[in-house]
Amino acid sequence: MDRHSYVMAQHKCSSVPCPNDPETKNLTSISEFFLMGLSDDPELQPLLFGLFLSMYLVTVFGNLLIILAVSSDPRLHTPMYFFLSNLSLADIGFTSTTVPKMIVDTHTHLRAISYAACLTQMSFFILFGCLDSLLLAVMAYDRFLAICHPLHYTVIMNPKLCGTLVVMSLFISLVVSQMHNSIVVQLTYFKDVEISHFFCDPSQLLNLACSDPVTNNIVMYFIGVISGFIPISGILFSYYKIVSSVLRVPSGGGRSKAFSTCGSHLSVVCLFYGTGLGVYLSSAVSVSPRNDAMASVVYTVVTPMLNPFIYSLRNRDIKRAMQRLFSKRI
Repeated sequence: MDRHSYVMAQHKCSSVPCPNDPETKNLTSISEFFLMGLSDDPELQPLLFGLFLSMYLVTVFGNLLIILAVSSDPRLHTPMYFFLSNLSLADIGFTSTTVPKMIVDTHTHLRAISYAACLTQMSFFILFGCLDSLLLAVMAYDRFLAICHPLHYTVIMNPKLCGTLVVMSLFISLVVSQMHNSIVVQLTYFKDVEISHFFCDPSQLLNLACSDPVTNNIVMYFIGVISGFIPISGILFSYYKIVSSVLRVPSGGGRSKAFSTCGSHLSVVCLFYGTGLGVYLSSAVSVSPRNDAMASVVYTVVTPMLNPFIYSLRNRDIKRAMQRLFSKRI
């Protein structure tokens, strides 16, 4: 028996039925889970390892480059780029929560994860995912003030308010993450130990738990409202006001300039929420958990990787800052 088969057998033996099963006797709690990953084909493992390692390095390097460019250039010490650097930092944390574990599992072929490590991964996944969403809403509010109230923008969006908005976003994300973690930590018995994903997906783990599904649905809806519905509502309201204000501008050049300042942020918003909504809809209609895992790659890996390219390619200030940064290094 090879190492992969041995681990599978060990986890199969540790699966326990739910306590409300009348045939259950001598129940034991689960201490480990088994992440199924994207594929069991041994020939695909080197390809997946190289692909995800490359994407992870590009994501970290690209977002770090944005942070360095913003911090090193005094011209970019504005609220918009302050929020952008925090978004890049959140993207690094978001992708670092899931991808390194997947890379190691693909290389070692041992996909076991302890119960404590699974809870920790879920906690950070919700933390950085919610932080990403809230920061995008804060950036939309910043663009709303800059376009709709330009005369009062510097007074309203002062450094104190910028820092407060970031700290509040982090605090709300931390509260949501810990509330979910406090509920999941009470779950001891599970229907199975195999998670059909490459990370500890919160929804899949709750579906495997031997608990009331109504409670699980309430938890997931609560997280969805805080991290999804409220931020996207704020973004839509901000852009509704922006579009209404820009359409009243008489000159076409003024409209183009106003919309160009929102282009990068709007592209990231569409990519982030579009892929997240696509994963949610695909999981609702798909009968294959493996397909859901493949769709989640776009949301958890591709989106954080593309964000630096979107801002660097569509933003002349960022491109000039990067050029000055590289010229100093050279």
